[in-house]
Amino acid sequence: MWNIECYQSGVGKVPVAEFIDSLDAKSRAGIVRTLDLLEEFGADLGMPYARHLEKQLWELRIRHGRNRHRIIYFLATGETFVLLHGFTKKTGPVPRGDIETARRRRDDYLSRR
Repeated sequence: MWNIECYQSGVGKVPVAEFIDSLDAKSRAGIVRTLDLLEEFGADLGMPYARHLEKQLWELRIRHGRNRHRIIYFLATGETFVLLHGFTKKTGPVPRGDIETARRRRDDYLSRR
C-alpha cells in the first residue's frame, strides 16, 4: 500500500481537504474511491484516473456527471504521495495557474522537510 498525505501550509491550512469538503457528497465519494485506487496501485495507476502533467506533478482525475475534479499531487519520498491542489476543471488543459499553485506548494513542502 502507498501512503497519501495532504500538503499543509506553514499556517496550518490544508487546501486539498478544504476543496474536498466544499464538494457535494457524491463528488466527495468519487474522490475517496479514486484516492483508494491511488493508495492501492500507486505509481502504476494510469488513465483514466491519473495522468502525468510535468516533471514531478501528476493529476488525479475524478469525473462526476458534468464535473471534472482534479487533484494535483507528487511522489515525495519512497511510497508517499502528497496532494497539493484540488480544483474543478471547466474545459481544455489544466490551467497554468493551477499548476503554478501546485509547484509553489510542492516547493514549500520540500523546503520544510
